Amino acid sequence: MRCPHNQRIGRGPSFWLAMMLAAALLQSGCQKKEESKATPSPPPEVSVVGITLQDVPVSSEFVAQTQSSQLVNIQARVSGFLERRMYVEGSVVKEGQALFQMDDKPFKAQLAQAKAALEKQEAALETARLNLERIKPLVAQNALSQKDLDDATGNYQSSQAAVEQAKAQVETEELNLSYTTIKSPVTGMSSSAREADGTYINPQNSLLTTVEVLSPMWVNFSLSENQMQRHRDQIEKGLLLPPKDSSYEVEIVLVDGSIFPYRGRITFAEPAYNPQTGTFLIRASVENPEGILRPNQYVRARLMGAVRPKAVLVPQRAVQQDSKSQYVWVVGQGDTVEKRPVKVGDWHGDQWFITEGLHAGEQVVVDGLLMLQPGMKVRVKPLDVKTAANADSPPKAPAEIAETATDDR
Repeated sequence: MRCPHNQRIGRGPSFWLAMMLAAALLQSGCQKKEESKATPSPPPEVSVVGITLQDVPVSSEFVAQTQSSQLVNIQARVSGFLERRMYVEGSVVKEGQALFQMDDKPFKAQLAQAKAALEKQEAALETARLNLERIKPLVAQNALSQKDLDDATGNYQSSQAAVEQAKAQVETEELNLSYTTIKSPVTGMSSSAREADGTYINPQNSLLTTVEVLSPMWVNFSLSENQMQRHRDQIEKGLLLPPKDSSYEVEIVLVDGSIFPYRGRITFAEPAYNPQTGTFLIRASVENPEGILRPNQYVRARLMGAVRPKAVLVPQRAVQQDSKSQYVWVVGQGDTVEKRPVKVGDWHGDQWFITEGLHAGEQVVVDGLLMLQPGMKVRVKPLDVKTAANADSPPKAPAEIAETATDDR
């Protein structure tokens, strides 16, 4: 049995209102689809840098340790009682400064005795001389024999030798007396006193302290066999130009990262490799007039003076890594990008040296890398150098880590 009343309720005003809303939404969606098809999204914007060939000064950094250029052991040269210490332990002492005083009374007495012996011998020499002068004319007159002349001459010569011996003894005693005041032969940093005041000093305990020269200071660092060979290979291939006569400058980086105000020069290279470590010792000498550097201090030695000719540099963040190799995005014709494998070298600040894969005049993408696909069209803008410098915060990795990473490649 049909119910006309119910049919009329199903098609009432609410039904027609819902149908009108659905039609409106459908029409709006179609219009949006048509609008989206009509106005495609613009290509992504990327920042690029142009590749230029340039001669770039480069440096290599190594862990180094300072060493005094002259370590002097201060030792007593005579035996006796140590009377007193005359310097402040650990202070800088000057050349000729008195460090210790030994009891000098016995040495003064020995010097006085030696001087008295000298005077006695000089008196005997004068007597012998006068006697010889008297005998010579008498022998000429045949008043005395030749034997008397020979005896007088021998006595005179013997007295001369005795005087010389006495003079030498006086000089010895004067030296021994001067040795009781023990002075520093160099200007440098003093160590602690090894013996206390009042100690009897003899050859077994004659070492009293040490003085280490602070200027010039030696800076020692080592190169591995791989680093040396890689350095030679780069020079042979023309990738690295050493300074004239291989006269490298050495810049010292202190523990807080500050630069030491004086630069040094390499003065010594070990002739052989260390068999235990396989490293090659290099020594640089640097002036240290203010005494900032101290012996056995760890610093970094930065070897400067080499140049990479016609080098290619790109910011580090422009270099990407996939499972096969490292690569960059290069903007080609029609502002489309391509994925370019490259071979990287060492770090240079916040940039990489690129040894293979890029050429002068090409544009490399630095910012806007995440959404890129090969062949994608992009909008290009030059990289803002100031903004890039503020945005970059590369890890401060030691140069030797970069060297090792390059060696592994």
